[in-house]
Amino acid sequence: MSLNAPTPASPSTPPASPVPTPPAPRGSRGVPLALVIVVVLVVAAVSVAGTAIYYDLKPAPSSPSDVTVTDDLGRSVKVPYDPSRVAVLGPNVMDTMVVLGLGSHVVGIDCSNASLGGVEGDYTPAQVTNWSLDQYPCITAYPALSTADLLAVNPQLVIASSVLSIADIEGFSATYNIPVVIFDPSTLGGVVYDVQMLTTIFGSTSTSSELVTHLQVTLADSSQFLTNLSDNGTPLVTVFMTYYPVPAGSPDAGYFTFGPGSFGQSLIEQAGGTNIAGSAVTSSPELSGSAVLAANPDVVIYGVGFGVNLSAYQGGPNWNQIPAVTAGNVTGVDVTLMTEVDPTMVLWLPTLQHLLYPTLAAS
Repeated sequence: MSLNAPTPASPSTPPASPVPTPPAPRGSRGVPLALVIVVVLVVAAVSVAGTAIYYDLKPAPSSPSDVTVTDDLGRSVKVPYDPSRVAVLGPNVMDTMVVLGLGSHVVGIDCSNASLGGVEGDYTPAQVTNWSLDQYPCITAYPALSTADLLAVNPQLVIASSVLSIADIEGFSATYNIPVVIFDPSTLGGVVYDVQMLTTIFGSTSTSSELVTHLQVTLADSSQFLTNLSDNGTPLVTVFMTYYPVPAGSPDAGYFTFGPGSFGQSLIEQAGGTNIAGSAVTSSPELSGSAVLAANPDVVIYGVGFGVNLSAYQGGPNWNQIPAVTAGNVTGVDVTLMTEVDPTMVLWLPTLQHLLYPTLAAS
């Protein structure tokens, strides 16, 4: 999933309650995410080439045995070309593999330990069904990576999200001489880079070319939308985006949300909104009900999934007093759209723009 029973960055850990333990957005346990969204426009019709390509990919020879890529941590990694046995550790990585039609190359996927839900501790039921995840062996990756599980699937390559301990995964690679590529895009445009990285590893296809173009055009259109808002003097709407509520009456009652350096904030800003938690001191702060009321956001967006639903938010502090909620300017969405940094997140941008500006953005 992108949310593994975590401990969010907050003054204290949320208390036990009828609501499940709050998940933290993917990336919060890895290298900090940059806030800036980079979109590089290249002259020519609607194409946008090289979006956020902050590292050069080395083109694959016509019939290579190995190729070299520079992953999102800047590590140069030699990998087998078109490997047939790939361990995928991270739902954002799996999303990209599935979209590119590379599911047959996967021999194992990440999961939480049994007490934290196994595969469904990492992936939503819809992902499990739509991606046929039950066919893959489970590699325990949270709260700690199981080397035995990983070795059992005999991978030629491991592609991992930075949600894992980088030191652990690099130690595994060095010990067993199995290459590891890390996905940790620092911008939404970096998602395009990751797709291109997989294209280098597995070979270019019409599907990969179409996906890259779709992502690039989506980002370009989003940037043009922002320009239009500015040119027209349209006031930016204020947004409260929350992914987990702590019930009223609890010692730490409030709402976990997105602060500086988070992809949640990037999404809000790229969609033309102003994040009410944009000046918080952490990337995943918890706001009290009174703080949300004081900010008086124009739009409220809440994440559902992994045991959290609308009723959980309605049980949060001051929820039904928030003016945007009482006015109906509130929408529940699949929480992974906010937290899993993959093509689906980028392609959700037009919908998010519509939620913020229903009279301006196409649905």
